[in-house]
Amino acid sequence: MIVAIDGPAGVGKSTIAKSIAKECDFYYLNSGNYYRAIVLEHLNRKGDPFDEKALIDTAESVEMHLKDGRLFLNNLDVEDMLHTDQIDVHVARISAIIPIRKIVNKALRIAAEFNNIIVEGRDITTVVFPHADLKFYFDASIEIRAKRRYKQQDTMLTLSEIETEIAKRDEIDKTKAFGALMVSDDASYIDTSYLTIDAVCEKVVQKIKDLR
Repeated sequence: MIVAIDGPAGVGKSTIAKSIAKECDFYYLNSGNYYRAIVLEHLNRKGDPFDEKALIDTAESVEMHLKDGRLFLNNLDVEDMLHTDQIDVHVARISAIIPIRKIVNKALRIAAEFNNIIVEGRDITTVVFPHADLKFYFDASIEIRAKRRYKQQDTMLTLSEIETEIAKRDEIDKTKAFGALMVSDDASYIDTSYLTIDAVCEKVVQKIKDLR
């Protein structure tokens, strides 16, 4: 079974998906971490984050795989290195590069073979797994998402700066030439702004149980 979740940054997709994966004994995939790993590798190589050709070369040269729910980049566990201000600044723009999206999409489909999975990202329900068994779109206001990030993530940015960065990222995500963020016609829409993690999980788990 494939359970696909889309939505903008900061709506709780990762936290909720991890919880559901644990409860339902599913394999958890975070598509965004693949893009973050490419950015991390490129920056570590002292590459220009605005050089599209060099970025594509980096993406084509790396090996990424999951082990015990953690992302390995060239056999190094990078799961705890992917959420920094430096990566946040570049990841949305770089993830809009079509060849890089195709590289990541291929890696996601390989990881999903022969497993019950829950996977989250921006175009999971529309492009990566358009025939997923269950589809969800999580949403929340920019103000709520900014406050969540400010509280949960080490950052040197002010709350106002975080709101600005999230708004910029939303614009990039929604206007991508390939894999733009949108609500799939057959996805269940859930506004997480004033719901607890447990409440959202309950909604999703119930749909999984009903389908089973």
